[in-house]
Amino acid sequence: MAQRASQRTGTSEQNVRVVSLDAVPAGLPSVRRQHHVLYRWMAVTDSICIVAALLLAHQLQFGLAMPTADFLLVLLMAPFVTVACHLGCRLYHTYRYTSVEEFRRIILSVTSAVMAIVVLSFWSPIPSSRLWIGYSWCFGLLFTGAARRRWHHSIRHRWIAGELTFDTLIVGVNREAQNLAELLQTHTAGYRPLGFVATASSQGAAADGPQVLGSIGGLRQLISQTQASCVFVASSAVNADDVKQVLKARRLDGVEIRVTANFPGTLAATRLIPQSVAGLLALSVSAVRLTRAQSIAKRSFDLAASAVGLLLIAPVLALIAFAIRLDSDGPVLFRQERMGLHRQRFQLLKFRTMVMGAEYMLADLNGRNEADGPLFKMRDDPRVTRVGRFLRRYSLDELPQLWNVLKGEMSLVGPRPPLPREVDAYEDWQLDRLEARPGITGLWQVSGRSELPFDEYVRLDLFYIENWSLSYDLFILAKTIPMLLAARGAY
Repeated sequence: MAQRASQRTGTSEQNVRVVSLDAVPAGLPSVRRQHHVLYRWMAVTDSICIVAALLLAHQLQFGLAMPTADFLLVLLMAPFVTVACHLGCRLYHTYRYTSVEEFRRIILSVTSAVMAIVVLSFWSPIPSSRLWIGYSWCFGLLFTGAARRRWHHSIRHRWIAGELTFDTLIVGVNREAQNLAELLQTHTAGYRPLGFVATASSQGAAADGPQVLGSIGGLRQLISQTQASCVFVASSAVNADDVKQVLKARRLDGVEIRVTANFPGTLAATRLIPQSVAGLLALSVSAVRLTRAQSIAKRSFDLAASAVGLLLIAPVLALIAFAIRLDSDGPVLFRQERMGLHRQRFQLLKFRTMVMGAEYMLADLNGRNEADGPLFKMRDDPRVTRVGRFLRRYSLDELPQLWNVLKGEMSLVGPRPPLPREVDAYEDWQLDRLEARPGITGLWQVSGRSELPFDEYVRLDLFYIENWSLSYDLFILAKTIPMLLAARGAY
């Protein structure tokens, strides 16, 4: 075994060092078995989530009466229906999807499960209503999303401990392959690089290039010898013949194949659509702009959510207004000119969190600015009132902006609206963040808020704009609530 692996590739024996397989780390227990056990437990929690959602919806709609025998029968069927829908949406292959894509599939699966349960309940004398269906869907989505979040937190810890990781062979020895190995080693992504596989194009490798375990012609043997569960291909390091060898290796049951797309990180996978063109595999990149139907759907959602939100939180708004008036002199609301879509100016509404005349005190505080770029941030800003400090910590001062959303000046999700003086200091590439309607929350808020440098803040906004979708909006909204409760990066 070691003798076969120690042979050098004919095309690169001057450039690539081949090492014995004895140096390869011993494989962990089958990662497939580990994942199967994990998914069984995930199915259990998914079932508990939907049953809990149905019970809570029943109690809210029909009171605290004991559930009937027919309803208990529906509860018994619910786990089977839920797991079947999750299997259909491939929600038990979490390592294949981004968080946004998994969230989209959760919405689709929970919707399908609730509708199937409703249809089944029609055959029994269970009293049902549209409100009960709505409650069941909302709670099912909330509980399932929260449970998946906890599972991913647990999975990340197990990755750090070396569990659930794919032992990976990297095909290629060029710069892209080396960068790939470094990324897999330094990021907790669930992959453990075992070594490199030299290809026909390895002749261009540097003399001090990476050590390899063998050549592409012996890939299947290398997989068997190393017990690798994944083959990661550096796309710029392979030719057509190399790809054929990789496809042969795919015939081995249980081996995952990954191919780098060689696209920048600002391009989300949701915008890539595989297509066949004249026998070649091509990736079609969807347009950044929302279609007319999507724009109407987004605006309709903004209108409905902001109107309902204002009605539901009216008592909270009144309580905050009363607290502000008691704490300090001045108006309850603070109006400030901001830049919106395509540099259109509008009056942004916030609860007042500072003393009167705070803007005139800014010049004296510029030397204590803790933010970079054109932003001004200060943890212990002396202008902030006692009530204002609490409101800022949990972003309650932003609630009046639901009125800006209702008027069409803002959206629920989007880049935060900048001040005109901040826009005047923007570099050319930073102006692109004004190509979307500003939002109350956005990717910046769920990624660290004020803890992030300004350039990273802008890059997150541009990433959102370039990968705009309704499912992405829902994903950001779902992540906003725990971020606000944690008060991370808010001051």
